[in-house]
This record gives sequence, structure tokens and C-alpha cells, in this order.
Amino acid sequence: MVQAWRMVVRSHGGPEVIEREDFDPGAPGEGELLIAQDAVGLNFIDTYYRTGLYPLPLPTPLGSEGAGHVAAVGPGVTGFAVGDRVGCVSGMGSYATHRIVPADRAVKIPDGISTEDAAAMMLKGMTACYLAEDTIALEAGQAALVHAAAGGVGSVLVPWLRDKGVTVIAHSGSAEKAARVEADHSLHGPFDTLAARVRELTGGKGVDVVYDGVGKDSWSASLASLKRRELMVSYGNASGAVPPVSLLDLSRGGSLYVTRPTLFDYIVTQQELDHTAQRLFDRMARGVVKTVIGQRFALADAADAHRALEARQTIGSTVLIP
Repeated sequence: MVQAWRMVVRSHGGPEVIEREDFDPGAPGEGELLIAQDAVGLNFIDTYYRTGLYPLPLPTPLGSEGAGHVAAVGPGVTGFAVGDRVGCVSGMGSYATHRIVPADRAVKIPDGISTEDAAAMMLKGMTACYLAEDTIALEAGQAALVHAAAGGVGSVLVPWLRDKGVTVIAHSGSAEKAARVEADHSLHGPFDTLAARVRELTGGKGVDVVYDGVGKDSWSASLASLKRRELMVSYGNASGAVPPVSLLDLSRGGSLYVTRPTLFDYIVTQQELDHTAQRLFDRMARGVVKTVIGQRFALADAADAHRALEARQTIGSTVLIP
């Protein structure tokens, strides 16, 4: 029996509802791996499950991203062996010392990339990958507005886009955060003046795409920053859910398009997962994107990590260490 523990929520609410519990992960079944985790990635979506914005049956084990080494291999699994270093973005339950996952949801971590860096980067980095490469086929010379540019996804998405030759207008929540962002234009300040500034920087045209993980507070500014017939990508709700959308607002804004994507629809198959992970690992190896771990918390202190994240006190990625 493996001595394991994890962090769960038994009721929805603030960070204080996160509890530690001991559990027995058991042996991996057909097509499964048992992973002993070295590090766990903290993501804003974790707060949505904790509060019930994205409801799941209670009790809910938190977390969907982690990395470590294979502790046991279930029947029928090929391509993995005990001791392999792996990362996984799958389901719930990564806030744990050990985790059983389907083998087709795990990817091997290449030499030269630490398990801590993989845990910090995989979900955010693969999110940046599908946003930059799959949601819209941006080309060199086009322009993008990236909200929360100093945050977990933003700090990966900005350099990824610039590597493609895209002109990036970055927006952050403070002057301190904006100073950390290497973009063509790194802005901060209130949302009610942002669209005018974006228009000024683009000769009145606006941008080809807005990547918005902020949600409610930035919605109007995002739409007003777009060129005619271009795309609004709303992929997060850091400030709260976007209010009901009037289709007439899209028409008045210039026949705009809106999408609300999620990573898991872009990595449904093992082939899609591997392709997305390899594109991320390639850019990590080439130094296009760098893992910036701004904070480390003990896994048992996950509530404190949630408080810091929701207060926008974090820079880059945050990892929880079991």
C-alpha cells in the first residue's frame, strides 16, 4: 500500500475549504500509470472548481497538472517504464503525492527539462500552444492583444507569438508586472482607456485577435480593440464570468467573431496531446519560452497559493511541492 495524501474540497467556497486527506491510490489498472509526483502546477481554473463556477460532484480532489516519475505500470501499457519522468494534464486530482492516470494522457519529459519546470509549464504552455497555433492561424506582421501578459499563460503566449513575427500588445494589471513583459508594447492601466491606446498603437485599425483570460472586467475593452471581422478569444474568467453576450454587439463592433475554447478540446486524442506537448517542449528547448516559477508553496499550503493567485499577487507560474 502506497502512503499517499491529497488536497480536496468537500464544499464550494473560499480557499479555506481546501482540506488534506490520506488515501490509497491502489495499483494502476489496464492502460494506467501510477505517478509519484515531484511537483504540481497551480492554475486559475483550479479556483473555478473550488468555488463551483465549474461544478463537479463533491468531494472534489483538486488540480489537473503535475509531473514526476512512473512508480508502477498497469497491464497493457506500452511505451512507459518504471522510473520514466512524465508530465500529465488530465482530469482532477493532481494536488496529491501520487496519482493514477491513463497512460494516453501522460507524456515523457525530454532530457534537459526538469519535472518542476514541466509541472509549471504543461497546462499553461499547451494552452499557449493551441491559442497561438490552432485557434487562429496568425502570420508575421499581424497584431494581437494579450491580457494578463505577466501571468501563467500570458508569460508563455507573448514570446510564442513574437517568435511567429506577430506584433504583441501586452496588457498587465500593474506597472511592476508590465515592466517584466517583453512585448512590442507592454501596457498597464484601466480597461476603460485600453481600446483607445490599442487603436493609437495600430494606426486606428485595432488588432487581429484578442487573447482574454480576464473575463468580465476586460470584455468591453477587448471587443473595442479588434479590427473589423476579427477574432475575440475568451479563454478564462480571472475577474469573473463574462456577462450574457448580445450578438448585436458583435455586429456593431465590425462583424466580430468570438470563441470560448478550452485546452481539452484540442488534446482529445493521444496524437493531439503528443503533438501539442512536443511543440511546447521544442520551444522550451530552443529558449523561445522560459519557465518562470515566481512562487513555490508546499502542497499542504495550497489554500495560501489560491489566495495569492486570486489576489493577482503571483508572477509567472506557481508550483506546489508535495
